[in-house]
Amino acid sequence: MQAGFKPRIGVIGTGAIGGFYGVMLARAGHDVHFLLRSEFGAVAEHGLRIDSAVHGPLTLNPVQAYRSASDMPPCDWLLVGAKTTSNADLAPAIVQAAADGAKVLLLQNGLDVEDELRPLLPESLHLLGGLCLICVNRVGPGVIAHQALGSVNIGYHSGSCADQAGRMAVVEEAATLFRAAGIDSQAMPDLRQARWQKLVWNVPYNGLSVLLGASTTPLMADDRSRELIRALMEEVVRGAQACGHHVAPGYAEYLFTMTDKMPDYWPSMYHDFSHKRALELDAIYCRPLAAAKAAGCELPKIEALYQALAFIDGRNR
Repeated sequence: MQAGFKPRIGVIGTGAIGGFYGVMLARAGHDVHFLLRSEFGAVAEHGLRIDSAVHGPLTLNPVQAYRSASDMPPCDWLLVGAKTTSNADLAPAIVQAAADGAKVLLLQNGLDVEDELRPLLPESLHLLGGLCLICVNRVGPGVIAHQALGSVNIGYHSGSCADQAGRMAVVEEAATLFRAAGIDSQAMPDLRQARWQKLVWNVPYNGLSVLLGASTTPLMADDRSRELIRALMEEVVRGAQACGHHVAPGYAEYLFTMTDKMPDYWPSMYHDFSHKRALELDAIYCRPLAAAKAAGCELPKIEALYQALAFIDGRNR
């Protein structure tokens, strides 16, 4: 990235994730454009507001907001904050909003979430994955609550960079954007490994919040649920290792202890469940289970959790 150059950034999916990081980048002086659907009117009139326990109250008003991607200017970076369940439908909007050679960053949970989208995008677009360690949720039209954390780990998936040095340069460019906005961000040399590491938290807490109807504080307060969380974490680590990915000793315990100390939080899957939206079961459960099985590793507790969630999801919708 040239010195002094401020890339134009587009946000596809201005919910809790896209809204939070988009506002942070805009407040840092970046030219940020937001694609909205149902909340366009409210945001165009009142702007975006973040009630942050970390940064204090943050407001962006006016907002460069759009109903259609075809109305957006060509963007050098596109941050995709929508759910993985809508990835195939997002491709036309991404193509319409992307400048030549744009970088597309999926701020999503789950394994191999880029694979479905890649064939639908021009080869000239770089596709990256971002793992967000953050407690954030939407509480109203254009209003986001940020309770804790906020870091983003970024890796390269595919695109016109054939060599590792070029790929890491693009990833470091992304991390630099976030750091300049006051957000901790790390460039990850192996995106798939980073996604497995994020699953160590997502698999137990997302699923159990729906299955048991409990947020993080009560889940961590009960000896039986604590034991189950640890067992699920251990299975994720075992699955990652079977697939050839290193997970540092003590990493699961670090996430467990971090959750014990953070404010009470309802994970994103519970919010999807409560609003009768499709749960991200394919990205967070099916794909890791299939990858581990292909490597000769069975994950029975995760399999049982997935089967229960699939039943609940079917009835809920």
